[in-house]
Amino acid sequence: MKRIFSGVQPTGNLHLGNYLGAIKNFVALQDDYDCIYCVVDMHAITVWQDPKELKAHTREVTAAYLAAGVDPKRCIIFNQSQVAEHAELAWIFNCVARLGWLNRMTQFKEKAGKHRENASVGLYAYPNLMAADILAYKATHVPVGEDQKQHLELTRDVAQKFNNDFGVELFPVPEPLIFGAATRVMSLRDGARKMSKSEPSNMSRINMTDTADDIAKKIRKATSDPELLPGAEVLDAAGALPEEARKARPEAHNLLGIYAALSDKPLRDVLEEFAGSQFSHFKAVLTDLAVAALGPMGHEMERLTADPASVDAVLRDGAERARAIAQPILAEVHDAVGFLRA
Repeated sequence: MKRIFSGVQPTGNLHLGNYLGAIKNFVALQDDYDCIYCVVDMHAITVWQDPKELKAHTREVTAAYLAAGVDPKRCIIFNQSQVAEHAELAWIFNCVARLGWLNRMTQFKEKAGKHRENASVGLYAYPNLMAADILAYKATHVPVGEDQKQHLELTRDVAQKFNNDFGVELFPVPEPLIFGAATRVMSLRDGARKMSKSEPSNMSRINMTDTADDIAKKIRKATSDPELLPGAEVLDAAGALPEEARKARPEAHNLLGIYAALSDKPLRDVLEEFAGSQFSHFKAVLTDLAVAALGPMGHEMERLTADPASVDAVLRDGAERARAIAQPILAEVHDAVGFLRA
């Protein structure tokens, strides 16, 4: 059985990067995998969260899953804190993972910055909790972006070390799934920076709740350059976009990647279609596509967030189904470790 586990942090202001980098893929994967999708609220509190806002943001992410087309009858949708097995397995993995492994995690260094001693222990041990999220369900595959590849490598190391330490074949070694043209969605104002909710300018991102007018305005005003759009000659022999080409024209390649991801077309086809076009023409076509794809989702998210009881019911049902999978796996872990269960 092929099983997917993935999640999104409820930290507010979901944007196009969250949709193209994660949620859109969740919808496609539910046809071929047993899918478990989590709102990772325990990960969110590794940095300070306002408690009231955390609840609202948890519902917002759930609404985004549902509005994008994730089917709660075919998939499990729940928030992490409702399934205690995540925290319990994370502690066991704290005792399996090595300090040196965590010291190599670049994302902690980036998030903690210069004041590393003031960062929470949770932020430091975050990768062990991520390993527990995945392995509590014996997930075989994990969709990951570029910034999560290192954490998945640690999950694979933890699975292998646990199996070796205790002489069992309990955990699978999960494989990464990395998707298409817009795995990195960059700012609309600066193509060298990742699209982020923390950017001061709201014009730098398309929010999943933006109206059609908002989307059109942001794409129209997105930073471009004076040259005509490139063609497929910028791709390498394997059909990938070389990093030097991306850096030479970051805004052009960001918008072309967004178009490819929204239209489900290979980047080569998009480059061939718009080779030599002016940005004004391309932006008009991209606007129509983005409004058609994202506009209905925004309306549905608005409807769902206005009905929190229905969103909570989805999470409650999902948590019950998630626990039914995780509890017997944790019982296997207890036996392997030597915990006494009277």
